[in-house]
Amino acid sequence: MSLERLDKVLASTGRWSRREVRNLIREGRVLVDGLLPAGAEEKVEPETACITVDGENLGYRRYTYILLNKPAGLLSATEDTRQRTVLDLLPPEFRRIGLFPVGRLDKDTRGLLLLTNDGALAHSLLSPKRHVDKVYEAWLSAPADAEDVAAFASGISLGDTRCLPAGLEIGTDPVHVFVTLHEGKFHQIKRMFISRGKTVLSLRRIAMGTLQLDTCLSEGEYRYLSEQEIAELNTIKQK
Repeated sequence: MSLERLDKVLASTGRWSRREVRNLIREGRVLVDGLLPAGAEEKVEPETACITVDGENLGYRRYTYILLNKPAGLLSATEDTRQRTVLDLLPPEFRRIGLFPVGRLDKDTRGLLLLTNDGALAHSLLSPKRHVDKVYEAWLSAPADAEDVAAFASGISLGDTRCLPAGLEIGTDPVHVFVTLHEGKFHQIKRMFISRGKTVLSLRRIAMGTLQLDTCLSEGEYRYLSEQEIAELNTIKQK
């Protein structure tokens, strides 16, 4: 386990600046395992030490994992000068700790979006070599049929590029379908259906790898991933 400076650990939560952290420590408002630290530069093991600020446990996380039910109308980006992004739905401290969306959903696409500052995990989930499943629910302008299912399974050509084979499951209502992708090309599902003479009227991502959209979250709401969800995602990173 690695030791880190106390001021760095406190600042990494995004709740305080480095200057504010030094003031907290100087004022005696920070305790490490119940004792006053020698100073801001004191080395601590952040994941095992009991660090409190004004009596409140710091609840340190080396990495943060947020499950967001993305509404339509927001960009899957960390910032934009003209339009709102998914980071605007979160408190400011999340922006300060470097959270970013893992992959992107189109502006008008809703549903599951993972935000984290764990770059290694994000790379694993997005790497073309991993072929991590992404499952989408779509409503179409016209009924899907068996020929569409076969076309998706064989890999649809989009201009000068060919998509990997994809899963297409038709719901009880044939305009209600579920698509499983193993890649993420620009506007891929919409373009695939356009090539079949159909328009996607509504699109929502409901799964990414082992992670499922939480139906208890209304659009625009978010929550931390559970320890089990994090462990399941990390099995992808370890492969």
